[in-house]
Amino acid sequence: MLLDTYGRVATDLRVSLTDRCNLRCTYCMPEEGLRWLPKPDLLTDDEIVRMVRIAVTDLGVTEVRFTGGEPLIRPGLVGIVQACAALEPRPRLSVTTNGLGLARTAGALREAGLDRVNVSLDTLRPEVFHALTRRDRHHDVLAGLEAAAAAGLTPVKVNTVLMRGRNDEEAPDLLAWALEHGYELRFIEQMPLDAQHGWQRADMVTAQEILAGLATRFRLTPEGGTERGSAPAERWLVDGGPARVGVIGSVTRPFCRACDRTRLTADGQVRDCLFAREESDLRGALRSGASDAEIADRWKAAMWGKKAGSGLDDPAFLQPARPMSAIGG
Repeated sequence: MLLDTYGRVATDLRVSLTDRCNLRCTYCMPEEGLRWLPKPDLLTDDEIVRMVRIAVTDLGVTEVRFTGGEPLIRPGLVGIVQACAALEPRPRLSVTTNGLGLARTAGALREAGLDRVNVSLDTLRPEVFHALTRRDRHHDVLAGLEAAAAAGLTPVKVNTVLMRGRNDEEAPDLLAWALEHGYELRFIEQMPLDAQHGWQRADMVTAQEILAGLATRFRLTPEGGTERGSAPAERWLVDGGPARVGVIGSVTRPFCRACDRTRLTADGQVRDCLFAREESDLRGALRSGASDAEIADRWKAAMWGKKAGSGLDDPAFLQPARPMSAIGG
C-alpha cells in the first residue's frame, strides 16, 4: 500500500495524460507562450496502463481519474480506459475534462468502461465563457454534458471556479441550472497553480463567500452525519435534498489530514501532493527495465515522505514551479 508517515493511505490515483489543452482559461495559463512537454518525455499508452496496473494490483489503488491538461485530446484515451477497466481488481474510472469533444466520445468511453466524468464549466453566459477561456466553445461544453448524461456517465459532476468580478454572482444561477439538468455541481476555490503565477489570495472567492451567495436563494444543510474524511468537497443538501452541492475549499478548508491521493504526471513523475515542490521519477525506472516490484517500491518511497499539509496556510508558501496543466488536476 501507499502509506505515509502520518498513517494516510493513498487509494486514489490521478493520472495526467497530457499537459496540453484546447482552452486557455485565464486562471490556468496564458493565452500563448506556454512551453509544452516534449513528446518523447510523455508516457506512452502502454506505459500508462502498466503504471495503473502496478498501482491497482500491487499498491492498493481503487480509484483512477484521468486528467490533463485536457485528457480528451489524448488519441489513445479510449484504449487506455478499456485496458484499465479490465484490471483485477477493477478500479473505479473517471475523467476530468473541459467537455470539448465529449459529445462525440462519451458513448465510446462508457462502452470502454469509464464510470463517470467531471466537466469544468464556470459560467452560463457564452460571452463570459469566451472571456474566461479565450475560446467560443460554450455550446460544445453544454453538448458534452448532455452526451455524458445520455451515455450513463453518472453522476455527471460539474466543476466551477468563481472569479471575483467575473462570474462570482452566478453561483445561485449555476446551482439552479445544475438541479434542473440533474448534474451535481461543485464549486472550487481558485488555487495558486496558474502558469503565469498571478494568483492572489485577496482575489480568491472563498468557500464561505460561495456558501453565502448560494444561501440567498437556497436552504443548505450539511449532508449526513458522517465526517468529511478524504473527500475534497464538503457537501450540502439543497432545500432538504436529495439534490446536493459541493464546495471544495482547497485553500481555506483543506482536507490534507485525511488525503488519500497520489499523482502521476504525463511525463511519469510521482507527486504526493498537488502543491508539492518535489517529484519522484518513475519514467526513468520504467524505461531502464525496472520490474513491477521495483517500480512499486519507488512509488512507496515517494509517498512515504508526504508532508502533513499543503502549506497553503503558511505566509511563506511558494507556488509549485509546474502549473496545474502540467501536474494534472
